[in-house]
Amino acid sequence: MGDWKTPANLKYSESDEWFALDGDIVTIGITDYAQDQLNDIVYVEFRDPGDSIDAGDSFGEVESVKAASELYSVVPGEIAEVNTALEDEPETVNADPFGAGWMVKIRAADLAGLDGLMDAAAYDAYCDSR
Repeated sequence: MGDWKTPANLKYSESDEWFALDGDIVTIGITDYAQDQLNDIVYVEFRDPGDSIDAGDSFGEVESVKAASELYSVVPGEIAEVNTALEDEPETVNADPFGAGWMVKIRAADLAGLDGLMDAAAYDAYCDSR
C-alpha cells in the first residue's frame, strides 16, 4: 500500500474524488493519492454556485505542473458552495486534500450515486493496482 491517507468515513470514485455526506449536502474533493500523482497543483476552476449538475457531470478542473484533470460528481443536484479560497491558494489541495482543500458542496437531488462508490479499503486496493 502507498503512503497516502484514505479516511475511512468517506466514499471514493475511480476518478479519484472523495465524497462526504451530511444530510443532502455532498462535499467533494480529490484524494491524497490524486494530489500526490498530480504533484504541485497550480490552478483550480469550478462551476458556479446555483448551477445544476447531473451525475457524471464535471464540476470543475484542477491543474498541476504535470497535468490537468476534470472533476466529476456522482450525484445530481445543485452546486451549493465552492471553495473560493483555492483560487488564490490552490496548493492547499496538496497540503490538506481532505480538509481545507475540499472543492465543492452539492445539494443532492438523489444520493443513489454514492451507493456504487468504494470504501477506503477498496480504494486503497484500487490505487495499489495502478
